[in-house]
Amino acid sequence: MRFDYDVIVVGAGHAGCEAAAAAARLGVSTLLITLDMHKIAQMSCNPAVGGIAKGQIVREIDAMGGMMGIITDRTAIQFRMLNRSKGPAMWSPRAQSDRTKFSNLWRETLENTPNLDMWQGNVNRLLIDNGRVTGVATVEGAEFHAHAVVLTNGTFLNGLMHIGRTMFEGGRISEPAVHGLTEQLRDLGFRTDRMKTGTPVRIDGRSVNWALTIPQGGEDDGHKFSYLPEVHRELRQRDCYIIYTSEKTHDILRGGLADSPLYNGQIQSIGPRYCPSIETKIVTFADKTEHQLFLEPEGETTNEFYLNGFSSSLPMSVQIAAMETIPALADVQIYRPGYAIEYDFFDPTQLRHTLETRHIGGLFFAGQINGTTGYEEAAGQGLVAGANAALQVLGRDEFVLGRDEAYIGVLIDDLVTKGVDEPYRMFTSRAEYRILLRQDDADMRLTPRAYEIGLCDRRRYELMVEKREWRDRFIEFARTCSVKAAMVNSVLEAAGSSPLTQSVRLVDLISRPQLNVAMLAEAIPEVSEFIDRIPAERRTEIVEAAEILIKYSGYIDRERAIADKLRRLEDVRIPSSFDFASLKALSTEARQKLDRIRPATIGMASRIPGISPSDVNILLLMLNR
Repeated sequence: MRFDYDVIVVGAGHAGCEAAAAAARLGVSTLLITLDMHKIAQMSCNPAVGGIAKGQIVREIDAMGGMMGIITDRTAIQFRMLNRSKGPAMWSPRAQSDRTKFSNLWRETLENTPNLDMWQGNVNRLLIDNGRVTGVATVEGAEFHAHAVVLTNGTFLNGLMHIGRTMFEGGRISEPAVHGLTEQLRDLGFRTDRMKTGTPVRIDGRSVNWALTIPQGGEDDGHKFSYLPEVHRELRQRDCYIIYTSEKTHDILRGGLADSPLYNGQIQSIGPRYCPSIETKIVTFADKTEHQLFLEPEGETTNEFYLNGFSSSLPMSVQIAAMETIPALADVQIYRPGYAIEYDFFDPTQLRHTLETRHIGGLFFAGQINGTTGYEEAAGQGLVAGANAALQVLGRDEFVLGRDEAYIGVLIDDLVTKGVDEPYRMFTSRAEYRILLRQDDADMRLTPRAYEIGLCDRRRYELMVEKREWRDRFIEFARTCSVKAAMVNSVLEAAGSSPLTQSVRLVDLISRPQLNVAMLAEAIPEVSEFIDRIPAERRTEIVEAAEILIKYSGYIDRERAIADKLRRLEDVRIPSSFDFASLKALSTEARQKLDRIRPATIGMASRIPGISPSDVNILLLMLNR
């Protein structure tokens, strides 16, 4: 029996699974400890992956050799590309998954990952020696030793659930809370606080009047999460369904507010602004007469449905009475009510960009323990934390992603420099370089970096190179291909684009906003012939990547120039021993925040709330820059 490892990961949620897989891929002996081997990568809330900005994160995880995209594709029961009516910087993939098969496939993947062992247990104590973590201990009496530990405890740290005035301990419904770790870390000087999240009721689909719902189907146009050509959707696809609340629904909900933990003082912690409960919606948006809800299937064959948009901690009787006012749910039968959960998190400004804690060497945090919300945000952090834990053990350079390289880089930089005052959720608006962080080219941005350190294998790197070569060949073809007016004018007129009076290059036609390559390929045989030469399983992806670069090259080049200019501030390092408190030229607020967060570069310092441009100039002056 083995009790000594290089890296230990605590928690097998989305952060823990990616952390353990990343560490093992880098070749270090890894142990993943979970409370329940049957609930690995559990989709605790919505049975879906991706969405606005979140889908980009999953593509980034896949580009770096992570598993979330592959497992989502293989267990998806619906796929959609959101925001297609907007520019490509906003396109975001999203999939419904079969909850059970998603978890089972993650377990199968982890159990067959070299260098990775698993253990079922409840970790309640860290082993620490001379300011450095040396392992973990469980309530069952087991001790495991390691050079690095990654904590990914999700909502389990002192978890407390609420349904109306009823309160009970747990990290998830029917699962125990974890005690001891928060108390130990607080005694070691860590700042901690409480957050709140919630989940909706689960509905028996046999009790729904489907004729009174609006079906919402998926898409099958070649898009998916993984860049690997052999990965595809394997399950039967299912619809989601739209329904609406009414004023009568809102009246019943309002009548239950006195028993709502959110409004009677029972819950004091910070809740998510961007995924509010239904009771918060009717209070915040009191003028709205209806709210859109989605009935989403939990699996390929199950009758269980998730009522998206109806997160609630109201008493069960109020939840049911409110749903019965919705025509499609007049005879609703539920599997369980919605509930809220409070849990401990730690101020993420106590972390480095590697996600290692500043207080204890070799200790890393990832996921909701850092004040974030969402499977995708957790998984992205897990990959970075697991990789850096392994790299530290191997004595190699750290792996840090910049804000112009990845949404994961934006996420971690926001956490480390700004902290959180509510559960952090990623949005495209949080990134200043959105057009550089598109979902179509995460492999171009990140696969070379991941391959360089061993996070992804050579085949994935070669697939990226092949895609880039075909993309560039198509762009070159578009620049040299001459198109006659007679060939395309009917297409142009049908699309509302000005007809030609003379021949033009294909690239000029693709650049027109009303046109796309698919339209032009139908009218121009040379275009269709060139596309047919591209490997069939990657054709859609490659043509789309080329078309985006052609249409938006000016915007992309301009944003890259801005990013390169600002990146120079990231190259100005601040010594770890720098005495911020002695700089009287700085404001008191600036001195206090700089001393607490200890930024490693001028760029990082410039993004700390309360640090002004004049403060940055003073720092540059003191560093002789």
